[in-house]
Amino acid sequence: MTALNRVPSLMARAGTASALTIAAVGGSIVVPGVASDAAAATPATKALKIAASKKGSPYKWGATGPRRFDCSGLTLYSFKKAGKKLPRTAAQQYNRSHHISAKSRKAGDLVFFHSGSSVYHVGIYAGKGKIWHAPKTGDVVKLQKIWTKSVWYGRVS
Repeated sequence: MTALNRVPSLMARAGTASALTIAAVGGSIVVPGVASDAAAATPATKALKIAASKKGSPYKWGATGPRRFDCSGLTLYSFKKAGKKLPRTAAQQYNRSHHISAKSRKAGDLVFFHSGSSVYHVGIYAGKGKIWHAPKTGDVVKLQKIWTKSVWYGRVS
C-alpha cells in the first residue's frame, strides 16, 4: 500500500488529519477551487519562462530560434513551445491576439510597440513594467523596462 493510499484510512481512523500529518505520510491535500502549481501554469506563463530561458541569445533578423531570434521570432518560438501557435510577424501577432488594456495586462501577455497604427516590435510582458524581448541587431535577448507609452497589449488565447 502506498503512502497516498494510506491517507484515507488514516483519516478514517483519526477522524481528521492535519496537513502536516498528511504530508508526513506522503499524501496530498486537494482543496476545491485551488489549482496545483502544474495546473496553474498557463501557456502564457510557460511562454514567459521559455523566453527568459533564452536570455543572452543573439538577435538575428528573421530568426525564430532556437539559438538566435528577432523580436517576433522569440514570441513565436516561446508560445509554440508552450503549445500555442502565433503568426510570424509582430503586426500579424497583434492582429491575432485578444487586445487588452494596460490595466488588464498580466505576465505572459504580449506587448506591442507601435508608431501610429503600425506595430514595429513585440515582447512578452514579465511584470513590473518589464518585457523579455530580442531588441535589435548587435543585441541579445534580455529583460528590459518598457521605454515608451506607445504600446498596446495582447493576450494569446
